[in-house]
Amino acid sequence: MENNFALKEVKRKKDIKRFLDFPATLYKGKTNWIRPLDGDIEKVFDPKKNKLFKKGKAVRWILTDKDSKVVGRIAAFYDERSAHKNDQPTGGCGFFDCVNNQQAANTLFNAAKKWLVKKGMEAMDGPINFGPRDHFWGCLYEGFYEPVYKMPFNHKYYNNLFESYGFRDFFKQYTFHIPFIPGKLHPVIYEKAIRLSREAKYTFRNHDTKNPERSASDFLKIFNAAWAKFPGVSMMRKAQAKAMFNAMKKVIDPKLIIFGYYEDKPIAFFIMMPDLYQIIRNFNGKFHFFNKLRLMFQLKVMKVCTRAIGLIFGVVPEFQGKGVAEGMIVFFEDEVRKGGINYTDLEMNWIGEFNPKMIKLVKQIGGKVRKTHITYRYLFDREKEFVRGKVI
Repeated sequence: MENNFALKEVKRKKDIKRFLDFPATLYKGKTNWIRPLDGDIEKVFDPKKNKLFKKGKAVRWILTDKDSKVVGRIAAFYDERSAHKNDQPTGGCGFFDCVNNQQAANTLFNAAKKWLVKKGMEAMDGPINFGPRDHFWGCLYEGFYEPVYKMPFNHKYYNNLFESYGFRDFFKQYTFHIPFIPGKLHPVIYEKAIRLSREAKYTFRNHDTKNPERSASDFLKIFNAAWAKFPGVSMMRKAQAKAMFNAMKKVIDPKLIIFGYYEDKPIAFFIMMPDLYQIIRNFNGKFHFFNKLRLMFQLKVMKVCTRAIGLIFGVVPEFQGKGVAEGMIVFFEDEVRKGGINYTDLEMNWIGEFNPKMIKLVKQIGGKVRKTHITYRYLFDREKEFVRGKVI
């Protein structure tokens, strides 16, 4: 018992349920909060489904008050590969939810800190995910609209809980909103796309659902050339790329996945997906057989999803600045003009402030910042100089 709060490690099924259910109580009445699928969260903590457990570990806790009522939760984790890509070994804490009480929050943060210190870590980032950056990552700071699939929504007071403990702003990541209105792109986009179209060596095509292995292979080559240089991003393996496309195959809209080629060599991709939260928001975190049928019916037949999520956008370095990105965007706009695409909005998810080139491009195509999340960092050595994330 600490400060009238009791901390309990989550191990038993009963405690897992309390961990998953607590936010539903905390956000009751908040119409913009959407409960994630329980299964999406549990995959993060399942060593059989999360490859980071091969060289990492994770733990989670719930916090109760003197009446045994859950008032907070948190997870802590690290993996050797990403931990040592920082100036000091750095782990993470995430899936943080808490009542507006600094003592309660400090109890949770202290638990994560003490556990990470025992694992050899010297800092922790939070709130982050024990997995991809575009899932369950960041503390919402501005733009308290409903989240897109697998992205967090939190109370405004969370920022104060983190900062009062001693966390500092390591970097911000933005979500840009872009309305799908053909003909409204910046003139420079059209100019560059037209210039590129004069060279027959450049081509664009959508994902071929009959040949998913080619898409996975092309994605792998582009990702490792364009993204693996970023801090905290590891080289992707073929098995990972195939698993990603397999995981998405039931909800993929092939018109939302675009590849760019030069002499048939893959050089760029723009991967989007329907925002499933527009359907899942009514599932209360459950994905049983009936809800699976509801999802597919509303997604494929009723076409309920009108919002697309920009998952990842990349051009290999040697082709950057040549109009390839603009060519993909105009290619997609042409598909919108042809009809059959019922999306009215795009949210370009998770664009870090350390990526000014991408920010500039998204602004050129009409994107405006809709949400800002902060990734905080806490140095265990309070005398050590704090350095914000570097611009690339």
